Amino acid sequence: MLDYISGRIAELTPTRMVVDNQGLGYSLEISLQTYEALEGKKEATIYVQTQLNQRDGTSVDYGFAGKEERELFRLITGVSGMGAASARMILSSMTSGELQQAILSENVSALKSVKGIGLKSAQRIILELKDKIVKGEGASSDVLFAAESNAAADEAASALQMLGFSKPNIQKAIQSILKANPRASVEQIIKSALQML
Repeated sequence: MLDYISGRIAELTPTRMVVDNQGLGYSLEISLQTYEALEGKKEATIYVQTQLNQRDGTSVDYGFAGKEERELFRLITGVSGMGAASARMILSSMTSGELQQAILSENVSALKSVKGIGLKSAQRIILELKDKIVKGEGASSDVLFAAESNAAADEAASALQMLGFSKPNIQKAIQSILKANPRASVEQIIKSALQML
């Protein structure tokens, strides 16, 4: 089974790409998120997930610009009733960070806004994936803290961990603090979190 392919991008469309690796062309189905990450690049390393089509026994290779998106794809396809097409549609409609935020904040409306995802599917995704995302499956700690590159959030989280608080509780507290005040300083985040924890 392929884990990743590195090579020249021979073809790139919003739904499909071909990676040329030493004269072999690997055709991969991709999401809009991966397309946007690769647009304009000549070479790339693409992380691969092979999905078996239950109906006819064929397999399809899906490609991802990052491991995190591939892990989210695996998590979504692990939800009962969710196939590869639905997972790709979700990852084409939202960034990995937005999807994780929607699941962690139980934002059913955000998931329902994706074409083909109804109320029950959205609720099932949240129910089955929330704990996995809180535990860090398919997510870097950067994304779990509401602001992806927020140095203040990272610093505050480290300080709170040193004080003995658990990572999931810290993440929940910091998310709600940053939701209310996205520009909070390290001190403000720590003070507010201490009142919540």
